[in-house]
Amino acid sequence: MTANTASPHPSASEVAAEIVSCGVVQEATVATAESLTAGLVAATIADVPGASAVLRGGVVSYANEVKALLLDVPLDLLDERGSVDPAVAEAMARGARDRCVATFGIATTGVAGPDAHDGKPVGTVFIGWADATGSGSVEQHFQGNRETIRHLSRDAALEILLERMKSGNSPLNA
Repeated sequence: MTANTASPHPSASEVAAEIVSCGVVQEATVATAESLTAGLVAATIADVPGASAVLRGGVVSYANEVKALLLDVPLDLLDERGSVDPAVAEAMARGARDRCVATFGIATTGVAGPDAHDGKPVGTVFIGWADATGSGSVEQHFQGNRETIRHLSRDAALEILLERMKSGNSPLNA
């Protein structure tokens, strides 16, 4: 007899496939703004056949100047709070959505390690989202090495994006 080793949680690629499927059905599009994940969210969505119908684009914004220049994150917000902050995550998501003319924006910012950043401990992550109803952010705390934290952040961003897409915030429901 073989043990069932299936995870109770869907894989990142399964969530990305569902994002693409939802986007096609809803005629919705997605844009990403990524700091600590450095393109992992967009790349995972792009791996899905048919992603070009849904994924509008993304910005990897490691530097605060790039967050301000390409995503319209206010420099005074970055100076006052640092890059690892819920309001920054929201602003990044709004910037991605606006700049890419997408239905949904999703953003990641956080501390992958090995050292703390902006007074935040390693594993502190904020996932920002933006859609027709507004914007928000979710705080996460992950443990592990740099690679693990980055991949867990990607997974959380994909799940939050899918949740927003399923919550009735698509163009067909507007």
